[in-house]
Amino acid sequence: MLMCRDLAVIASDYIDGELTGRQNLSVKMHLMMCKACRTFIGNLRASTELMQAHSSGHPNEDLLRRIDQQVAEALRTRKSRSGDQE
Repeated sequence: MLMCRDLAVIASDYIDGELTGRQNLSVKMHLMMCKACRTFIGNLRASTELMQAHSSGHPNEDLLRRIDQQVAEALRTRKSRSGDQE
């Protein structure tokens, strides 16, 4: 079973359609059960689209990865504080 922290690592690849069929299925199953990750993916998708719409070129891949990492860390911290199980 895919865990929230695992999804955070591959979220950009999921949005970009770069996962294998099996990985894609795992993400979709996880998203069906996890509201926090659905929100995370929605926010990441919206942020990526906003950056693309307002940039003169392609989004900086390094910047996107750093944003992914920071959001993943924020999710881990939030879950740790609330005592939620993944």
